[in-house]
Amino acid sequence: MIQHARRMWAAGSALACGLTLAVLAGTLPAQAAPGNPATSAPAGTVTKPETTPGKGTAGARERASAAVEAMMSFYDKASGRWQPEEPWWQSGNALQSLLDYSAKTGSRKYMWAIENTIEQQRKPLPWWPEGNGEFRADSTDDTGWWALAMTRVYDITRDTKYLEIAKTDEAYIHQYWDDFCGGGVWWDLPAKTYKNAISVELYIKLLAALHNRIPGDKLYLGRAVEAWNWFKKSGMINGEHLVNDGLQTQGGKCDSNLGTTWTYNQGVILGGLAELYKGTGDRSLLADARKIADAVISSPSLSPKGILTEPCEVTTCNSDGASFKGIFVRNLSELDRVVPGHPYRSYLLNQARSAYAYDRNSANLYGLRWAGPFDHSNIGRQTAAVSLLTSVL
Repeated sequence: MIQHARRMWAAGSALACGLTLAVLAGTLPAQAAPGNPATSAPAGTVTKPETTPGKGTAGARERASAAVEAMMSFYDKASGRWQPEEPWWQSGNALQSLLDYSAKTGSRKYMWAIENTIEQQRKPLPWWPEGNGEFRADSTDDTGWWALAMTRVYDITRDTKYLEIAKTDEAYIHQYWDDFCGGGVWWDLPAKTYKNAISVELYIKLLAALHNRIPGDKLYLGRAVEAWNWFKKSGMINGEHLVNDGLQTQGGKCDSNLGTTWTYNQGVILGGLAELYKGTGDRSLLADARKIADAVISSPSLSPKGILTEPCEVTTCNSDGASFKGIFVRNLSELDRVVPGHPYRSYLLNQARSAYAYDRNSANLYGLRWAGPFDHSNIGRQTAAVSLLTSVL
């Protein structure tokens, strides 16, 4: 059976290093064209910092548009994926960033790529034909990324076929919710050894998104509230209001594994609670979300000198880790839009200004560290930058 590159939790080293990438045989071949700026632009070619980078609405859109255009240099039309040798979920994340940009700007320039990606990737997965397509994968978080993208395509097109795909994906994920540890979604299929934060966070956000797009819904709302109540009490949100990676289910226990506080685990729940707030009007959801957001911003390790930093940046991040900060700022922006006074706007602007000034080369490609210097780009790094620059539009 053909398998894809996926993130595997290494039980013996989880507390020390979190996720590791196990690259398995059979991934789609890379289709990068000769001279692709993602690989050919020299790391030292960094533009001179502006005095006030990111200032002005027109300037912000211009910068976001340039980053999107650079991101499209990674796109392989034949496969419908960005940088196809990278994990499959990253193309779902890139699709989400492109959709967010399209929704905010009203641009339909890239609808051809959006439609091509969906039609190609909704087919049964070669490494998981059991899913029978529609983004049903062998890890529930992978399905969650694509399902959320479908709700955004629906927002843009109002075509209910995309909402139906998202509903199909929700039903698929729901199959893997059970009473072990009192609830939660299994991450890895078919083994079902690990209940983690990201799978249930994505599920909460998907449920709330469906509720808010289906008049009269009660089913998805009930499941969303149940999932949030379970997650809040699961122990994965630690005493510092930061989210650890998961539970010790691989060892048959339900305690937190105290795993790495990746920024995307802090971020997705912010967007999920913002979405759930829209459906309920329950302001306690915003209060809970703000505790997590504020913990990230005040953390000396996650926001040293005010710039969002992934834990793996101490050395270097794999392609997954390089994308996580973009997911955080995407969801922080969603929270900021529903909190009175928009308290996180200045933090988001600071990230965008720093990345534009210090972590960008002359081809508008972005590197790993938003404080700089630019190292190199790949789809994870570039998607994170697109999400960042879109978050301040």
